Amino acid sequence: MALSATTTPPMPVGERIDYASTLAPRTKALVLAGVMMALFLAALDQTIVATALPRIVGELQGMEYYAWTSTAYLLASTTMVPIYGKLSDSLGRKTVLLTGIAIFLVGSVLCGLSPSMLALVVSRGVQGLGAAAITSTAFAVPADIFAPADRPRYQGIFGAVFALASIIGPVLGGALTDGVGWRWVFFINLPLGALAVTFILAKMPRLHSGLESKVDWLGALFLVVATVPLLLTLRGDRPLAAWLAPEVLGMLGLSLVGLVLFILVERKDPHAIIPFALFRNRIFVLVTLTSMCIGAAFFAALLFISVLAVNSLGATARAAGMAMLPLTAAVVSTSVLTARFVHRTGRYKIVIVCGLVLTCVGLFLLRTLSADSTLRTIGLCVFVFGCGMGPVMPMLTLSIQNAVPFNHVGTATAGRQFFQQLGQVVGSAIFGIVLATTLAHGLADTLGPVRADVPAAVRPQFDAVFDADRLRKGGVVEEGAGEVPRSAQDRFADEVHTKYDALRRDPSADAAALAREEARALDLGRAGDRAVRVSFARAVTRVFDGAFPLGLIALVLAIFTREIPLRKAGPKPPAVASE
Repeated sequence: MALSATTTPPMPVGERIDYASTLAPRTKALVLAGVMMALFLAALDQTIVATALPRIVGELQGMEYYAWTSTAYLLASTTMVPIYGKLSDSLGRKTVLLTGIAIFLVGSVLCGLSPSMLALVVSRGVQGLGAAAITSTAFAVPADIFAPADRPRYQGIFGAVFALASIIGPVLGGALTDGVGWRWVFFINLPLGALAVTFILAKMPRLHSGLESKVDWLGALFLVVATVPLLLTLRGDRPLAAWLAPEVLGMLGLSLVGLVLFILVERKDPHAIIPFALFRNRIFVLVTLTSMCIGAAFFAALLFISVLAVNSLGATARAAGMAMLPLTAAVVSTSVLTARFVHRTGRYKIVIVCGLVLTCVGLFLLRTLSADSTLRTIGLCVFVFGCGMGPVMPMLTLSIQNAVPFNHVGTATAGRQFFQQLGQVVGSAIFGIVLATTLAHGLADTLGPVRADVPAAVRPQFDAVFDADRLRKGGVVEEGAGEVPRSAQDRFADEVHTKYDALRRDPSADAAALAREEARALDLGRAGDRAVRVSFARAVTRVFDGAFPLGLIALVLAIFTREIPLRKAGPKPPAVASE
């Protein structure tokens, strides 16, 4: 049966096409399959890159850009999500989805060819432009083709897609990084993208709403002006005084002007990207605030756990990826199980609240990690965290879709996603500053006393191996390292042995004194290695110190969010008026 000619009767422009009642079940299943394949592509990229980042930074030397590899991706995707949402209403989901995949694959090629961290950051931004089209379209499709009461089971499936990508991503990312090289972490998107495009072209109908929809391009421009300058100021580890520099104040001022103009334009435009009527809906406001907080907290765990595993525990990229498997296993199981519970009972608030309680417990446990922790300990902490996050994300989407009129479901969904990603962008940028600043201070405080006791004969070697600036930018992973990279201690020990072997060849040398001095140098090398590991662990746990209060705030907001019973197809949806 040809999908494009089937089940949807022609409808005049301006009249909504009710896909929930007009599409056949088989067609709905095929539509979901195509969409989930594209969503899997975008979701896989986030986890596979996070695992490879420590090795990428070690090779390209740019720890100050560590967080920005994700921030650039999120910055581009965040600003474009509402715009793509409007375009998919007017052009059809299929057109926007295919365009997004094409842009995403171009960005993947550029990432794989990047000669520097700065080039990688820019290329990740291109990927983000494509990912925005994929995710904004994907999350709107269930609202198009299913009634609210039927959506929980499919929201759970979408959560499982993300979780499956999260399971495969760390393992595949570690294997590629340790095997053929980190560049294949990006090149692997090409065959996956080609498969998704083939499936969508063959199986997915246009999926057009039938409504005439225009894009508020002026509002979109002001949204970019309000968002981008603000986020560009949240970079690096600049000292406090630098925040008062003219260029920083100018960027913040430009962002404020953009925000004011965006509000003025959007309040009057009937085709506003984010209609201000939605902000009179108390549920919409509380859910979007919850999404911002939980988005920042989740990204902190996803982005920085591998930094601790590699630089504090000495794990390989593959082992660091395996340590994240409990997180994704927890997300898979809890998202599917809670989706069934909500579908059967219609109660979703209790799922959100209990999930956020577990999220807070997981963040608290992550704060206790140290250089003495093990990968098993990390796995336990992220498992608890994942048990909380699994049900929260899909149920927040369900909650907001159930609280707004049918004609605002797509916009509200994109709006929630926009604010969640905005939280991720701001959170990753700020947490990147916390990591870089804490690490710089920690390395200076811990390595200084050790260096003072190092014998003069090998002090240049100590400075080369334990260079604080190089460690801060590139981590402890040795450039060009294989599957089992050597620790700083091992590299310094090689330098010490080489130096003292040369000194002992001098006939007048005191062999006993040189042996004692060599042993002391080796002990100090172990102390230096320990200092580096402790510094990285403390820097990462400071990130979780900041993420924990965000989890608590999200929990409080969820408690005060009213639950509306899931409606069936047909009844009039609630108004946008204040709750």
